[in-house]
Amino acid sequence: MIAASVTDYRELARRRLPRFLFDYIDGGSYAEVTLRRNIADLEQVALRQRVLNDVARLDLSTELFGQRMALPVALAPIGLAGMNARRGETQAVRAANAANIPFTLSTVSACALDEVARAATAPFWFQLYMIRDRGLMRELLAEAAQAGCSALVFTVDMPVPGTRYRDYHSGLAGAPGIAGAMRRAWQGAMKPHWAWDVGVRGRPHALGNVTRVLLGRTGIEDFFAWMRNNFDPSIQWRDLDFIRSEWRGPLIIKGVLDPVDASRAADLGADGIVVSNHGGRQLDGVLSTARALPPIADAVGGRLTVLADGGIRSGLDVVRMLALGADGVLLGRAWAYALAARGEAGVTHMLKLIEAEMRVAMSLTGTTSIKDINSTILAQT
Repeated sequence: MIAASVTDYRELARRRLPRFLFDYIDGGSYAEVTLRRNIADLEQVALRQRVLNDVARLDLSTELFGQRMALPVALAPIGLAGMNARRGETQAVRAANAANIPFTLSTVSACALDEVARAATAPFWFQLYMIRDRGLMRELLAEAAQAGCSALVFTVDMPVPGTRYRDYHSGLAGAPGIAGAMRRAWQGAMKPHWAWDVGVRGRPHALGNVTRVLLGRTGIEDFFAWMRNNFDPSIQWRDLDFIRSEWRGPLIIKGVLDPVDASRAADLGADGIVVSNHGGRQLDGVLSTARALPPIADAVGGRLTVLADGGIRSGLDVVRMLALGADGVLLGRAWAYALAARGEAGVTHMLKLIEAEMRVAMSLTGTTSIKDINSTILAQT
């Protein structure tokens, strides 16, 4: 199959990955209402086509948090992404570095900070949750600084993990012990390319950044148990003081979906926010990012950098998010699908597709630079 879009890469990932891994990437919480809204609402944003403008020279570059980027795009943090391809996060960071965009490493990545840092040729971002063990948080923040991470993405919309039915149906969650392990092993065996490339050659299989506190328990069931037991539901705004005391670089608050919370983040000195519903993986039934973004951008635009994620499947979607008020976007599932399908080469190609689609959208809306993309390019419907 020739991949000509992110949707094509999704199908290739479905064919290649064991069911429990594909459903983990692809699925959302509960009935997946918000997951579907993220895509559908963004698709319904109509662009205003303009003609006979000089669009011979397009500049897709932008600057975020002091870093000049070739595209207004970063790769979002994704847990267990390293299981989609052999040492997957190292492949993804190389692709992002080559494209001159940021890569964000998840707290619960397969590859640890130091391994990703050795593979990287440019600074990358690190994502962190509020964890009960503040000592572990201090260690991770210190390691991120030592690894040269240029920004911290602090995720605040996961005080407790959401319930994702697909993970139970596939055996990724709720299937402890030998029976669950055998079920996942059978699914892996049915995908021999993945089984050899990742299952055998991609060892060790562990949560690189938190292995030290798992005390030898490295099974999939231990991953979910650790999240349930260690994410801190008592997190409050005042906890940002703790983060600020331990981290000196740009601080980006991820998981904001309400203008009041966005204003609070700006008041407390955050450098940026990510307007996000966790890709529809936490509270089902909330607003899509496309609907939540405009009032948030109106409330805090200019006070901090506004990023957005959720439902972005093309370069047209990137342009739509920018027109709705974002300064940049995070790509999540898009790069996970591409990584699963073809590794580093897949992520590189996917980013080239995004760029090409952005160029078409900009050319036919009469915009020649990222700063020109705003609500004026949206059609009134």
